Amino acid sequence: MKVNPLLEARHQTSGLNNLFNGDGLTFANYVTLNRNMIATVRAHDPRLNQIVDGNSPFALQPSTQSAVGHTKPYRRGILLTHGLTDSPYSMHHLAKFFQQQGFRVLGILLPGHGTQPGDTLEVRWQEWAKAVAYGTDQLAKEADEIFLGGYSAGGVLTLNQSLHDPRVRGLFLFSPALKISSRAARANWHKIYSWLKPTAKWISIKPDTDIYKYESSTKNIAAQLYALIKQFNRQWAGHPLNIPIFTVASQDDATADSTATVDFMARATHPLSKLVLYTTDPSQSPPGIAPEKLELVNSHLPDQKILSSAHTAVVLAPNDAHYGHAGDYCNCIHYYPDEMDKYQACNRGDADILQGEISAGNLKSGILRRLMVNPNFAALEISMKKFIERLG
Repeated sequence: MKVNPLLEARHQTSGLNNLFNGDGLTFANYVTLNRNMIATVRAHDPRLNQIVDGNSPFALQPSTQSAVGHTKPYRRGILLTHGLTDSPYSMHHLAKFFQQQGFRVLGILLPGHGTQPGDTLEVRWQEWAKAVAYGTDQLAKEADEIFLGGYSAGGVLTLNQSLHDPRVRGLFLFSPALKISSRAARANWHKIYSWLKPTAKWISIKPDTDIYKYESSTKNIAAQLYALIKQFNRQWAGHPLNIPIFTVASQDDATADSTATVDFMARATHPLSKLVLYTTDPSQSPPGIAPEKLELVNSHLPDQKILSSAHTAVVLAPNDAHYGHAGDYCNCIHYYPDEMDKYQACNRGDADILQGEISAGNLKSGILRRLMVNPNFAALEISMKKFIERLG
């Protein structure tokens, strides 16, 4: 069969990264195994060292002496889980924050990620759940108190784990994907005809110039996320969570439905639970959530040419070397390939470039770069620190 010219080697499965690969391994050996896997799949990229370091799972020792546990080496530990098409790189700034707060920090790699986009063609959400369960078990060997943190789909995986794991002391959720388009339920219908038309397996086929995040996206990954959310909602109905939950979201999120996040936090029963919500109108509180559980943050910053926050803009600080304001990557793929003039202008970084979520309204305002960092990250760290202090 003739290969479609749009599809390249990276759009095929590597055969190394569809299943969780950590069973029976220490966390250190799990990290080494995945570093070697990533190095094998991406061996021909001249930026290989950066790629391996950013895409691999990781572990950090706490930086304070008060971190010593009573019965285990550490008092507190947190497992960080990245989102779909993403990698552990996205969790590095959060990892450093928790390290400074005395946490033992582990970051996992979700199967299908960190290598090439084609590795998400066959992966199933149950393999992601195995990775989270493994990371939680490894952390429980080292820390008295277990916390979980997740970004986007990683947030749902974190919630899914906490429903049946009484060891979990609290949660940190960042842009959690608690609801996505119902079209994702039908995403894998392509299997009826994609044997004849391989491009039908893909939502989008992009250049994949980002070394820490896939730009191309498969229909399977959307279908798996939809199934995961459905599974969580089914279990959550009978297992209410009465643990402290700290959640951060953007009201303008174009990937995950932020109203589902607000509704979830309105139902969070623990008195310490907190929602930090980025909004272009902080004078308007969302209905149904108690004021003491809510912190509204203005995300419209015209002096920085920022129109709003974004799904992608919560977990990274503005000084990030890759995604930051002076970084080496610009998220302009929403213009590719239909508006190449705008795609090129966006990547050039012309003086009039705006940043924000890729909403219809924002896109009408001018050339728009999707915001990848949080201009309020320092304030977010203060809010998280206060939350941690209240835990006792």
